[in-house]
Amino acid sequence: MPSPARPRESGDPVVGKALDARSRGHERNQRCVQLCEAEVLVDRRSDGSIYLKSGRTLAPYPDKLTDRLVHWANAAPARVFMAERARDGSWRTITYAQTLERIRRIGTALLTRDLSAERPIIILSGNDLDHALLGLAANYVGIPYAPISPAYSLISSDFGKLRHIVNLLTPGIVFACNAQYAHAIEAVVPPEIETVVGSLDHLDGDPAAADAANAGVTPDTVAKILFTSGSTGMPKGVINTQRMWCSNQAMIASALQFLTTEPPVIVDWAPWHHTAGGNHDVGLVIHNGGTLYIDGGKPLPGAIEETVKNLREIAPTWYFTVPKGYEALLPFFRSDAALRENFFSRLKVLWFAGAGLAQHVFDEWKEMAYRACREDILFLTGLGSTETAPYAFGRMWDTENSANIGLPPPGLDVKLVPLMDGKYEARLRGPSITPGYWREPKLTAEAFDDEGFYKLGDALRFDDPARPEKGLLFEGRIAEDFKLATGTWVHVGPLRVSFIAHCAPYVKDVVIAGADRDFISALVFPDLDACRRVAPDLPTDASAAEIIAHQSVRREFRFLLDSFAKAATGSSNRVAHAILTDTPPSLDIGEATDKGSINQRMVLKQRAALVDELYADQLSPRVLAAGER
Repeated sequence: MPSPARPRESGDPVVGKALDARSRGHERNQRCVQLCEAEVLVDRRSDGSIYLKSGRTLAPYPDKLTDRLVHWANAAPARVFMAERARDGSWRTITYAQTLERIRRIGTALLTRDLSAERPIIILSGNDLDHALLGLAANYVGIPYAPISPAYSLISSDFGKLRHIVNLLTPGIVFACNAQYAHAIEAVVPPEIETVVGSLDHLDGDPAAADAANAGVTPDTVAKILFTSGSTGMPKGVINTQRMWCSNQAMIASALQFLTTEPPVIVDWAPWHHTAGGNHDVGLVIHNGGTLYIDGGKPLPGAIEETVKNLREIAPTWYFTVPKGYEALLPFFRSDAALRENFFSRLKVLWFAGAGLAQHVFDEWKEMAYRACREDILFLTGLGSTETAPYAFGRMWDTENSANIGLPPPGLDVKLVPLMDGKYEARLRGPSITPGYWREPKLTAEAFDDEGFYKLGDALRFDDPARPEKGLLFEGRIAEDFKLATGTWVHVGPLRVSFIAHCAPYVKDVVIAGADRDFISALVFPDLDACRRVAPDLPTDASAAEIIAHQSVRREFRFLLDSFAKAATGSSNRVAHAILTDTPPSLDIGEATDKGSINQRMVLKQRAALVDELYADQLSPRVLAAGER
């Protein structure tokens, strides 16, 4: 029989002590925040598979997420729902009451067009108020829409992915936020399809018609179609129903319980064509009656400054960004006491997801938070995917291991299928799981097992097999693992994490090579600012190539590579050769996503010549080899 493990009572405030490398053995206050208990029911089967689920029952949830918008428009009509920067730098805001009135009128205008699941809406836009209003209007009247990555229109040279999406969806209308998208629209959108560029002002009508349509929206109504990044081919359209979105928000609220008693204030850049921004973040604001300040920044040089500006003005209660975002923010937070004071003043939780967070970055943020407010602030995370709406696992307790992704929420069943070395493949089933891929029946069938569990594609292991309530560790994408020529498996996820931690702070990211080769090598993306500190004699305008070629920098990396190799336990985790790259992963060619995470497979493909150089019989001068003198 499944057995529960409950270390603390459900709903108890998390108030206690936290320890870190600089304060071992000293009790420290932790900021009070209402979270769920850490508990799980475990059912071990004879074939080695393990079934997990929460011991709690998922709370009731609405049939459609716009029901929560209606609720808040009545309960808190004057509360700001969203805000974005106006041209003069001020915040342009819209309240819950104004939002509901506007989407009802836009929804009626949409109903006058021949729109349906067979002729949905395409939105070509970044995050802005018009994007939000059009998407919510479509949700209100039951017309699916698909927000598309701006990169497919603004960066791509051949519009191949955008053309594939348009052909797959057969849209009835295409909306673009401005004329920047005109070239892409002209190239791929058939002339008979209506296009709207720049303004929604002419989309207006009697809201009574929208209200009538809203009454017919059910939990099975398709809310949106979200496209995966297409890292291994063309993007797949993931069907997102109202049931998925609403049940997932109930799962989030069951874990982050403080959201239900204190409406969240968030400053968020996460793109809405991704599930993290468009489902998780926008959804938790609507579900809990919060306020979202649209952050025009990104975790990239030249764009992170906008995020810093916004965080100096707006103090969030919950903050999310991807690991690259936390890395990009660190230099500003180190040097700006006023920024730290405002940011941490009422913050309940730090949250990261989307990729693994380097342990040294995780540790520095936790310590910086304590220094700023004399309280430890929980740095939490979870795991999910576009197909899971996205929340599937969450860690609601403090830990020293950034890879701990926690446990499943109520309502979600997890099957762990044994792999090797104590690792498991994760599979999921529940109301928040997609019914499949839009017009892709073969891909849909391949995504589920014979029990109806969605195959997540991630490898997990227990933090402590004897105490499953301590959570699960993320062990990387199964598809990234490979075999050496000897038949030895290389588990890329854990190796990347340990290599970056060992080389901190000099490495931003690393790509592991070696499939069908005799040994492991690495393409290293260095942290150029940290490398500069190793070579203070470099001129201030030194290029990336000059920095990584400096004798002192190469000497430091040679030492790190050698010491990492000496600590290896075998060929599966010994990195023998490395090249420092002078160009970062490219978003344009798919090496990086607009969330800042790296695409291992695409980097290896695009930089095949560098990989060959790592394995050449005669090594080039830029190849670093472990053990060389």
